[in-house]
Amino acid sequence: MGAVLLVTVACVSGAQEKPQTLQVDANTNLASLIHDEDTDGDLRITVNDTLVGGTGRGDKTFRLTLTNTQLFEVTGRYPLANLLQELKLAQEAGHDTTELRLEKVFEKPAEHISRNIRDRYWDGLTRRIDEQGLLKIVSDEKSKTVDGFSYLYVAAADTAAFSYFVDVGRRHANWKLNVVRLPERITPQYVRSLNGRHGILTLSLKRGGGDSLDGAPFVVPGGRFNEMYGWDSYFIVLGLLQDGRIELAKSMIDNAVYEINHYGAILNANRTYYLTRSQPPFLTSMASECYKHLPRNEANREWLKTILDAAIHEYHRVWSSSYRLTSIGLSRYFDAGIGVPPEVEQGHFDAVFARYARKLGIGAEEIEQAYRSGTLKLPELDEYFVHDRCMRESGHDTSYRLEACCADVATVDLNSLLFKYEMDIAVLIKQEFGGTLLLSEGKTEKASTWALRAINRRFRMNNNLWDEGKGMFLDYDVVREKRKEYVSATTFYPMWAMLASREQVDMLVKKALPLLEMPGGVVASTEQSRGPVCPDRPLRQWDYPYGWAPHQMLVWQGLMNYGYDSIAYRLIYEWLYTIARNAADYNGTVTEKYDVVNRTHQVFVEYGNVGTKFAYITREGFGWTNASFQVGLALLSPALRDSLNDLIPPEVVFKREG
Repeated sequence: MGAVLLVTVACVSGAQEKPQTLQVDANTNLASLIHDEDTDGDLRITVNDTLVGGTGRGDKTFRLTLTNTQLFEVTGRYPLANLLQELKLAQEAGHDTTELRLEKVFEKPAEHISRNIRDRYWDGLTRRIDEQGLLKIVSDEKSKTVDGFSYLYVAAADTAAFSYFVDVGRRHANWKLNVVRLPERITPQYVRSLNGRHGILTLSLKRGGGDSLDGAPFVVPGGRFNEMYGWDSYFIVLGLLQDGRIELAKSMIDNAVYEINHYGAILNANRTYYLTRSQPPFLTSMASECYKHLPRNEANREWLKTILDAAIHEYHRVWSSSYRLTSIGLSRYFDAGIGVPPEVEQGHFDAVFARYARKLGIGAEEIEQAYRSGTLKLPELDEYFVHDRCMRESGHDTSYRLEACCADVATVDLNSLLFKYEMDIAVLIKQEFGGTLLLSEGKTEKASTWALRAINRRFRMNNNLWDEGKGMFLDYDVVREKRKEYVSATTFYPMWAMLASREQVDMLVKKALPLLEMPGGVVASTEQSRGPVCPDRPLRQWDYPYGWAPHQMLVWQGLMNYGYDSIAYRLIYEWLYTIARNAADYNGTVTEKYDVVNRTHQVFVEYGNVGTKFAYITREGFGWTNASFQVGLALLSPALRDSLNDLIPPEVVFKREG
């Protein structure tokens, strides 16, 4: 047996001198590592792998066999998990013998996560709807239909796309692709008629080399979400811009504009069952952030003009329409669709149907089948699903803040976003177009008009949504004509949109933040607001104790808008520590959401937690969580980054800093 090189790596800074690279056989070492250290058989190395008595397996020490027959010892769960990832990548690249870079095995946790997001996860999440990328999307489990075909729906006005995809389907008969042209007028009845034949919606195609057409790339959230989502895209764009992926960010914005121009709105996502529903409006924020990274020239000004044109169209057609404008002059979420949302997984509404089954004295399955088929008419259930669909447009699906009431509520989040739209449009028209913008239809838009709209919205929000006694913004029930008592992280949206006064922000920091700051970051709601849980009233994922990347990012920016930088840094650290701690303990896991009360990704609520199911190595993390990590890490000081890399808990770090 050759000489043994010893490296003990519980903490990288304490490691002794070691070589920079090692020549190893990837296949042999990978098999041995899995056998020795993956004691629970999940093809990962995590805190769940425990020592198997009498065998030495699971002792968190592994001896790599080098090609020169020497051995190299690596100790500690975290570096062994990194080693597993590097050996698997080498194996997948077809390298029997590989040059193993030890800097990646012993890389500090925060830097390891950040590098993987930058170098691998964004690419792993990137999709295109064209001949090259279509098969991956239509192979999605959600694309299954009653007749075994995959359906691709093309906007009525996009004749070039229809011809292109018909030709693609003809040349790939084994894909069983049915290309359908949408009607010019899409009604809720038409969308419902597609049940059993729902499919993916095309996005923007651009000219490639010669006469070829290429789909404009976009980034998906990950896991079971294999399409471009409305509000996810804003946060993903922030992450892409942070990592220098400007063209990809720009392409996502182009796809959002395509949706407005061809489907009438930025959709919940580009699938047919979302044709009656939008999502929280972030287009002008996406455009503003991306435009900062572009050279100031005529071509980019024209690009910005097309976005403003689409955003203004969306503002009037969607958010100021009779469907969404309430009696108090503020907007609500709405979905014109009919009945049970077809995208929702089987079993999600069991508790709902069970409640009505008990009232009628029949079985829950029987009532569900009868209601879905239309043979049973229940006005109460009809009303429930109107509210449920509206809640899904809000992006906060699901939460007791909005369940069974969403269509009646002018929310803080939506109206803050629309204030931001109004201000963004006013500022961009003034700064880039001299105060007046001539749109494609010949209509003129003035910056002053949009600024006045923002002033009016702020006035209405202060009158209806601001609660002086509680010191926070609260949703307003326009039917019952009163503010709701539900305390949610959305109370901070006016800080992000910069519509709150300094006095209001001071009160939010004093009164709302202590209720919503948890050890792992900002929680979606207070426990008191969420209320009790039981079989008939199960946990909802956008309530206590869960935290989500979009809330964190909006709160950070909101605090920094008003000079509360030190608090923002604390919240950033809390959230990033939660991500980094879980990734270090669970083989690189980066997930959709976290229990921020207990600082864990092990969440068993509604749909589970996207990003937890993988073997050997995570390929993509989760879109907006990736973005939050990159954006947050860039905001931290070097000292805080060092503490994060050493996985020092927030309460220790901030106590130390006084």
